[in-house]
Amino acid sequence: MKPRTTVLRCASAALVAACALLLGTLAPTAAAATVPTAAGPTAAPVLTGPQLAASWAGPLSTRGRYVVDANGDRFKLKSGNWAGAQGTWQGSGDVRDPANHQARQLSNNIPLGLDRTPIARILADFHTMGLNSVRLPFANALVHDTAAVPDAAVAANPQLRGKTPLQVMDAVVAALTADGFAVILNNHTTSYRFCCGLDGNERWNSGQSTQQWIDDWVFLAKRYQDNKRVVGADLRNEVRRDTWNDANWGWGDDHDLNQALEDAGNRILQADPDLLIVMEGINWQGIPTDLTSHWRPMLTPVATLSNTLIRSDKLVYSAHFYGYTGPRHTGATGTGETHDPRYEELTPDQLAQAVDEEALFVTRTGQHFTAPVWISEFGAAGRGPADARERTWFDTFTDILVRNDTDFAIWPLVGWSDSTGTPQDNWAMVNYTADGTRLGVMDTGDWRAADWNKLIDAPARSGPVADGPRWNMLNLDHYDANLSATMLARPDWSSGNRKGTCPDTQRLAGLGRSDSRGLCTDAGRPAKGTGAWTTVTDERYVTHGDWASGYNKLQCPDNTFAVGYSVNRNAMSALLCAPAATALPLTGRNVWFDSGDNRPAGGGSTGSDWAPGFYKGQCADNEYLAGVAYTWKWNHGGVPDALLCRPLN
Repeated sequence: MKPRTTVLRCASAALVAACALLLGTLAPTAAAATVPTAAGPTAAPVLTGPQLAASWAGPLSTRGRYVVDANGDRFKLKSGNWAGAQGTWQGSGDVRDPANHQARQLSNNIPLGLDRTPIARILADFHTMGLNSVRLPFANALVHDTAAVPDAAVAANPQLRGKTPLQVMDAVVAALTADGFAVILNNHTTSYRFCCGLDGNERWNSGQSTQQWIDDWVFLAKRYQDNKRVVGADLRNEVRRDTWNDANWGWGDDHDLNQALEDAGNRILQADPDLLIVMEGINWQGIPTDLTSHWRPMLTPVATLSNTLIRSDKLVYSAHFYGYTGPRHTGATGTGETHDPRYEELTPDQLAQAVDEEALFVTRTGQHFTAPVWISEFGAAGRGPADARERTWFDTFTDILVRNDTDFAIWPLVGWSDSTGTPQDNWAMVNYTADGTRLGVMDTGDWRAADWNKLIDAPARSGPVADGPRWNMLNLDHYDANLSATMLARPDWSSGNRKGTCPDTQRLAGLGRSDSRGLCTDAGRPAKGTGAWTTVTDERYVTHGDWASGYNKLQCPDNTFAVGYSVNRNAMSALLCAPAATALPLTGRNVWFDSGDNRPAGGGSTGSDWAPGFYKGQCADNEYLAGVAYTWKWNHGGVPDALLCRPLN
């Protein structure tokens, strides 16, 4: 989000050629320097391009609440948003007139600043800020735009003349990654219109189909898959209500963001299994009047309905916070404004509670939702008339990020200054005049400098991060949840039924009684063998005694363990069993959950509810699920009543 006048912010071969084109124009960055503040330079060193490039290796993945590099070392995202390629036109008037663009900055649908500053200088300034990564917003329109950008749009980078917006983005990506930065692509808008409220970009499928949106992402994933410093796909920016409908989280219709994100993420990972998949929650639901229901859900729904990918180490959640918005405040002044408090009106304790409830709770360890949280947008106006509440909020909010060792990306990085040197967008971290003169947070007079340096230099977890166990949901509420890459490559294993299969690194650990949800884990990591996977639909494999007399039973063959299940309505239909690499114990215990929850006292996502409102059964972390018992007796309806849990060793 940016100015207070907004309502709701929705703040390959081609790559090799672009890199070759740019490397000849890149000047060496300065030696390790210090970051000047309003009070003078600090002592904290920043990394040059070669130093940053040598400090980490792609691709990135996740371990618990942390992002890690290819060596398993913590890679804290210290990022900024290089905006422009999402479009800057505000929706009315001549698109060629800068007066009709955000902050009078006509981006020509490419990253801002390329008309006035050589890209090598821009990147050197990014290094001086202490960044290690860049969020790069783009519009779907950019993917399909075949018109060359005007020469004036790249006046300071003439090597980019005649390029389309996508080709310019190729060149920017190549330059950033060659200089050591990690790049996360962000689908910000559908059209080039910027921004907010009812602008046609409210949902991923506003102005385009869900299939087209996913196809564009797959296209980009393949385009950059050879560049391991293109580390992530930030699937959609600030999904919000359109004129008639809210997006939802889990309803199973064409406004279901939970399902859309999961479908897109898994398609992307099939194209490029190395990318992080970044999912942002719903930014706004409801009609913003004092008489109607409205709120900013953010990641709150993840507590009971999280996402699972075919690569369980690739999910990152994100959220946005701005002082002039609030948990139930759109950020508007006047039309669209309610009397709910803004974030900047909350006490420090209230703000910390709101940030935790809307985002940071996701970083709690050992839950079905545990993942890194990236605050991929926040910001404030650093120059011009002082706003005391905004300054206090920014200081308090950055304290929260420091205290929680949170990954972050400030909005925005680059803006324009007018002919007098005054920033046109005083939120930008660095502004350039038409002749390239710089005025940024690293220069005297920007009050944000102290808070920014506090954030960049904060003590943080570093070094190797142990690869601990994970727990992930299977959500069969409305559709299949086939999350095994192995099974996705094979024919339908339970035709006509809704199916859930765990990611290939995990096994089935628990089931909900009447809602068809399941829980997967890799705790104990039993290795899979090379034999056939078995679909079990009857009792032929029930051996070593009748462990649930009077009940129907689905039991895996000896030395196999359950990795999936299918249901008809919510009644059990089949178990999917994978072979173990070594023999497994065949003794076990019954876990009955027909009359209440039966979950282990510790471990295994026991501090969160993965099937809210329904009884759940769950094997312990050192057990494997070998069978499910159910009955068609009165009031049971074939739903799971008991699990057969056996020790892993």
